This record gives sequence, structure tokens and C-alpha cells, in this order.
Amino acid sequence: LRDNRIELVRASWHELSISVSDVSLSDEGQYTCSLFTMPVKTSKAFLTVLGVPEKPQITGFTSPVMEGERMQLTCKTSGSKPAADIRWFKNDKEVKDVKYLKEEDAVRKTFTVSSTLDFLADRSDDGAVVSCRVDHESLNSTPQIAMQVLEIHYTPLVKIISSNSWPEEGQSIVLTCESKGKPVPEPVLWTKDGGELPDPERMVVNGRVLSISFLNKTDNGTYRCEAKNPIGRNSTEYVLIVHDVFNTLLPTTVIPSLTTATVTTNVALTASTTTSAAATSIRDPNGLTQTGPDHALIGGIVAVVVFVTLCSIILLGRYLARHKGTYLTNEAKGAEDAPDADTAIINAEGSQVNAEEKKEYFI
Repeated sequence: LRDNRIELVRASWHELSISVSDVSLSDEGQYTCSLFTMPVKTSKAFLTVLGVPEKPQITGFTSPVMEGERMQLTCKTSGSKPAADIRWFKNDKEVKDVKYLKEEDAVRKTFTVSSTLDFLADRSDDGAVVSCRVDHESLNSTPQIAMQVLEIHYTPLVKIISSNSWPEEGQSIVLTCESKGKPVPEPVLWTKDGGELPDPERMVVNGRVLSISFLNKTDNGTYRCEAKNPIGRNSTEYVLIVHDVFNTLLPTTVIPSLTTATVTTNVALTASTTTSAAATSIRDPNGLTQTGPDHALIGGIVAVVVFVTLCSIILLGRYLARHKGTYLTNEAKGAEDAPDADTAIINAEGSQVNAEEKKEYFI
């Protein structure tokens, strides 16, 4: 062998060794070792040279890409022998549906391999890392990788979040408009029932947040949040329903006080009644309370009045039954014709002796 790259390493009657530096594809072939004895002995060996693939390149990407557009990314590597294998990954997850093309270079006996990844751009692909990996036996389990970061532009995605799931009169509510898009959406626009917000003093907009204080029934309606960017615009709606204040009342307790009645000789009846009632109610969430007619209190008062009346009648009857009197009904006869007062008294006493007594009874 006449090549400076080939060097004799060891020579003996039993072994002959050579080394080849800077191996190239032209070194591939059959090598023969001959031992000049009688007879001559020979041994042959075939040397296979592997073609190391070049670092892959990704082509076909233009930045940015609009959502919905078709993307075709091509990964290509040359100089492999045998042909290298190309695999696609998106965020470390392998993509199987790809096209594979292998071309052989007849002169150098190597291969050019390419693979194409075809898909529709989606907003979920924004920021994703697409990688092309080349596997070959000459790489000693260390594949060559090319990467590309995707940039997808898309219209805003809008969502409204409410701070109060059951708004009541007198309360407050905060509506937050979350918008996500690329490029970043401009400040959002709030409207109510297709027009401007009717009460700017209570309906305050701060960036993407709408705050409404002291809710009432007039606030019922459809609130729209709209966001836009250079790609387009999008909106979403929230239907606000303000509910009545929720109240819970505890049972009412009536405590009648002591009742007294006094009967005099003038048959005059004095009655004094004191009634106290205590009622408590649970405060509703808005701190508002409502009271209505207390039927238990009214019933208690009526019962006390009836009881006092019956007691008065019984006491009056017993008093009159114990104080029966007798009264003289005939006037003294002759007293009118008496000449002086002494005579009238004497005549009256005589008449009273013989006079008939008449008794009256009060029943």
C-alpha cells in the first residue's frame, strides 16, 4: 500500500497490523494480507466506511404565522451512509405524520435525506419548540438536532369572570375581562345592552375591570366586553340578574305582664295592662331588615283584654251581692203641714212608727 495515511503497526511471523488515519469513503473496500511461505497464505477483510450525516437544517418557516395558515417545515441532512433517519418533535412529543424522502449520491455513495412536517397553525402552537432529530449509527447515540420556535399570531380570546355568583340589591359586583391574543390586545371596551354604561358614577371601569356598586334592578342586563388587536377582534357577554334581598325572621315571643283590676263603691273599674314583645330578626347579607304584622303579638293582646273583662265582671257581681241595703221609700206624713221644725220632727217620728217599710233589692 502506497499511502502516507497507512502505517505498519506490527509485523511478525504470526501477525501483521496496519492503521489508516483520516479515513474517507474512498478507503472502503477489500483488504488482503499475504504471508509468503511455501505455499503462500492469504487472508482477506472488507472495510466498510460510514458516512457521517451533516447537521440538519429546518427550512420553510416564516415569522410570524397567522392562525389558520398552513405550515410546511422541511428538515434536510446530507452525507450519510447508510441513509440517516429523521424524526420530528413538538415540545418533546414526537409527530408521526410526516413525509420522508431519501436521495442517493452515486458519486460519493452517500445519501441526502429530507423530511417535511405539514400542519395548520393554531394558537396553541404559539411558542412551541419544533425540533428535527437525525439518528445515525455513526453518531454513537448522540443525535444531531435542529430546533425552531414557532410564533403564531391570533385574534383575542375573551372571557368574563364575576366576583359574585348571586348578586343582591345593595351589594357590589366586579366583572373582570380576561383577554389573550398575539399581539397583546388593546384595552377592552365595556358596553351594556349595546350602548354605553348608563351610570358612570356607580359603574367604574379600570383597565379590564368593571366595578358596579349599590346594585339595583335597573342594573339588570347584558354586559359585553370587547378586545381587539391587529389580527382581529372578539367579544363575550355576561347577563347580570340582581336578586331581591334574602331575609330570615326568627319566631316572635310575646310576654304578657301582670294585670290588676280594682272595684270601688262608685262601681268604677280601673284596668292597666302592660304588654311587652321582643322580636329579633336575622340580618340579611346586605344589612337590610324588613318587618311585617306580628299576628302572635296581636293575639296575645286580645287574650289579655278578654281575661281582664271577665275578671272585672266576676268581681263586680260578688261585690253587689254582699252589700244589699234597705231604704225607706215613704216620706213622713204630716211634716209638710207642721208650723215649725220641732213639730215636723215629732210628726215625722210618729208617722215613721206606723209607716210601712218597703225593701228594695238590687240584683
